[in-house]
Amino acid sequence: MGSFRQNRKTKIRFFFVPLHPISEKRDEIKNNLNNNITKMKRNISMVAGAIGMVAFMLTSCGGGKGQQQAASVTVFKTIKAEKTDITLNTKASATIRGRQDIDVYPQVGGTLQRLCVTEGQVVKKGQPLFIIDQVPYQAALNTAEAALKAAEAQEATATLNYESRKKLHEQEVVSDFDLQTTYNTLLTAKASVAQAQAQVVNARNSLSYTVVKSPADGVVGTLPYRQGALVSSAMPQPLTTVSDNSEMYVYFSINESQLLKMIRESGTLEKAIENMPEVTLQLVDGSEYEMKGRVESASGVVDRSTGSVQLRAVFANPNHMLHSGSSGNIIIPMEYKDVIAIPATAAVQTQDKFRVCTVDEKGAAHGQLISILPQNNGQQFIVTEGLAEGTEIVADGANMVKEGQIVKNVN
Repeated sequence: MGSFRQNRKTKIRFFFVPLHPISEKRDEIKNNLNNNITKMKRNISMVAGAIGMVAFMLTSCGGGKGQQQAASVTVFKTIKAEKTDITLNTKASATIRGRQDIDVYPQVGGTLQRLCVTEGQVVKKGQPLFIIDQVPYQAALNTAEAALKAAEAQEATATLNYESRKKLHEQEVVSDFDLQTTYNTLLTAKASVAQAQAQVVNARNSLSYTVVKSPADGVVGTLPYRQGALVSSAMPQPLTTVSDNSEMYVYFSINESQLLKMIRESGTLEKAIENMPEVTLQLVDGSEYEMKGRVESASGVVDRSTGSVQLRAVFANPNHMLHSGSSGNIIIPMEYKDVIAIPATAAVQTQDKFRVCTVDEKGAAHGQLISILPQNNGQQFIVTEGLAEGTEIVADGANMVKEGQIVKNVN
């Protein structure tokens, strides 16, 4: 049989399907996947943080109650919480000012002829500082004195005329009108004398003002004007500033709660100021000023922006070591009576919380939350809540004690 071959032409058809919907679906799947991954990372981070906190609570004495762990006896130093009196030093930034800083201006104008002092010189009240050109003021005084002599001569002449007319009037030689006229002339002459005397006083004062004197005991500040400068009472900058620094004012602030505590303890603000202890001034180089100061006044207004009250302390300055415009720190000893004070090493801080390790009668350690005063001296804390008097606590190494661990006192 012969083979039969049939040729067929195969036709291939291509179908084009739009890809846009598939691409959008793929992007959506990708975004969902990324979001899920981000959420998983966030959850893992939160779980890790929680695990870390739990681990800290379980391994330190600050752990939760009921998580006691059996442990071998460990030796730690323990103490019993007792009430005592303690003094804590509170430090506040301060500015130093002279008892009075007096700006010296001339009372008359003219050319500055001489400078009698130098910058930083210690001066006494009434000591000459500057001399202004005296020539025009001396001439004005001479003129006023000459006018006074002329007025006095006119008064003497008027007096003679009046006395003469008075005798003639008694003899009825002159009329009442002539006598009264002569008397009025005498009164005018007396008024002229008084006016001339006032002009002499003014001229003499103006001449005295050419010698600019120190208004108080103190130290001379900067001297911005030199010899030959034209000065007047209306110039914007003073000739100098004299600072009375025999005693220095030191200004500092305390918060309102501290002020209220002081007032409650003393009854009034005035008594609170009187009862405040002597304060120490720490200078800018870190050293302490050799003399103690006393607080003598407090502002009656609370600063709205800071919630603080400004106080002023006075320090004697016999050696002129303190200068107006300087800064430093005030150290205030605050006395606390009948309070529970513990060593700083006995407290374990976790964020803003403080814990101590109390030891029960069986010697087991337990974490106890406490509240402390923000003021401390770096070595002791004052406990306000959470710790009863007579409670035994771990005094050193509290962060190494585990919850429920048996503790033996090193003593």
